[in-house]
Amino acid sequence: MTQWEVVIGIETHAQLATVSKIFSGAATAFGAAPNTQACAVDLALPGVLPVLNKGAVECAIRFGLAVGAEVAAKSIFARKNYFYPDLPKGYQISQYELPVVVGGGIVIPVVDGEKTIRLTRAHLEEDAGKSLHEDFHGKTGIDLNRAGTPLLEIVSEPDLRSADEAVAYAKALHALVRWIGICDGNMQEGSFRCDANVSVRPKGQVEFGTRREIKNLNSFRFLKEAIEYEVRWQIETIEDGGRIQQATVLFDPDSGETRTMRTKEDAHDYRYFPDPDLLPVAISAEWIERVRGELPELPAEMRGRLMTEFGLSAYDATALTATQETANFFGAAVAGAGKANAKPCANWIMVDLAARLNKEGLDLSASPVSPQQLAGLVLRIGDSTISNAIGKKVFDALWNGEGASADDIIERQGLRQITDSGAIAALVDAVLAANAQNVAEFRAGKEKAFNALVGQVMKAAKGKANPQQVNDLLRQKLQG
Repeated sequence: MTQWEVVIGIETHAQLATVSKIFSGAATAFGAAPNTQACAVDLALPGVLPVLNKGAVECAIRFGLAVGAEVAAKSIFARKNYFYPDLPKGYQISQYELPVVVGGGIVIPVVDGEKTIRLTRAHLEEDAGKSLHEDFHGKTGIDLNRAGTPLLEIVSEPDLRSADEAVAYAKALHALVRWIGICDGNMQEGSFRCDANVSVRPKGQVEFGTRREIKNLNSFRFLKEAIEYEVRWQIETIEDGGRIQQATVLFDPDSGETRTMRTKEDAHDYRYFPDPDLLPVAISAEWIERVRGELPELPAEMRGRLMTEFGLSAYDATALTATQETANFFGAAVAGAGKANAKPCANWIMVDLAARLNKEGLDLSASPVSPQQLAGLVLRIGDSTISNAIGKKVFDALWNGEGASADDIIERQGLRQITDSGAIAALVDAVLAANAQNVAEFRAGKEKAFNALVGQVMKAAKGKANPQQVNDLLRQKLQG
């Protein structure tokens, strides 16, 4: 039976975080009434000239530096000629032969460590308009607000070998463009969308199979589902004696299937001409170095620092640098709790806080518990003012706004941990006297009976007794 290998390359369109379009002064804000943010330049009406947005170029430079790519000293714009109903001028201004960014790579986590996904290029271009199919009773509405919006198209090499790797790549790229401030990453609004080129080949074969491009995937879940379906379909088609025709396909989330939209055009099927209205883009070494100096600490650098400075594992460091919001939250929490409490801060952020945010459907930016409040909680667990179990109650209270700080809640609700050995000893004695059967079972070698007795002591103490002291005193008395 043939063993198949999946080959995937991804083209990503990232909308750049500029306030105006790439060749005009029209606004890029999302949500305006249709056709209110399209100007004469965006539509290439007679007598107008495009003027390149310097901010868009700077975004491209930031990206190139962040992925270790070559930022071209000279790049040019071309007119990519094709007809779409939402492209009234009949061409899209893009880059072809000389893109602004060449090469680079994105590191992704894989089962046995890390893998670098090579980038082919990243080029600047303008977005087209948008065709609207709802509410038009069999007709198509055209909204040209998006026309001229600045995009950075990021093209990977076909280095991905599974849907999981593709998702890991998309997530890493998504986090990076947000981290360096060039894209807001809003996938629902179309600010970050992926096209996946998918093919299969027998394992060991050098030549690539025929690929099909899945267009406009705007969620990580859809990216995974679309690739997995497409892979199954291609393998089944070939094994049934069919052949794969290069095509552009769409993914239907409702059916979970891909369907052919059109036979595929390659770059050479389009007609590219140098844009006569735009000069070549010249990027000086001084400009590149200035932008380099303004870059924040990048995720990979921060991961290394967290492991070195705080002794965190690679897993923890990767999770904490998944987004800049998470990294900033962790940094603020450690600033309040101290370097020695870095690991407990990481645990609370990655486990309890993440679970609660997920349950409530909230982003970290909307967390009711601040980094400073979390730091205060970690400190009180660390100095044995409260146990970890009571800490969860305090966390819930902070989440629900029942106090301004962990200290406030601890005092108001009387949650301070009992550490007085005499008081704990009295509780232990009472439990032993009331649970003769469990005592006998423990002395007969049943360790479970010990846990039951611990539970009884903690219940009697309303969870406030120091667990370690309870364990030690209980074992002493049972063995004495």
